[in-house]
Amino acid sequence: MFHLSEERQVLLTQKIMSSLDEWGLCAADQVTVLNLPEGVRTRKLRAFHENTPLPNDDNVEFRAIRILGIIDALRTTYPKNEMMGARWMKKPHRRFQNRPPLQVLVEEGNTGVDSVLAELDCSYAWELSAK
Repeated sequence: MFHLSEERQVLLTQKIMSSLDEWGLCAADQVTVLNLPEGVRTRKLRAFHENTPLPNDDNVEFRAIRILGIIDALRTTYPKNEMMGARWMKKPHRRFQNRPPLQVLVEEGNTGVDSVLAELDCSYAWELSAK
């Protein structure tokens, strides 16, 4: 993500922030899910909605790329109803011990992000199983 132009980074950051809002994550959980470095306070999130790209940090990039994958997978899973993606993220799921995918993202860090993406995207799941 960070080898892109700053303009493209800003657009992708805005897409991520918009989706986190649509999914209903509070500001503190957004900081957690994005794995933002210590010192990034919740009030900084407004800048990410507007014209500031996510920090150039390997941990943030790991999460951002996978969150973009989740966003894309939800779009292709529910192409006729954009609202269903947010609903799916909030609904308890049997593969996550009846926890909503959002809870998995917040509680399980990188493993949780991988788990949610793998559930939505079979090609990503296959890639993980090959490792």
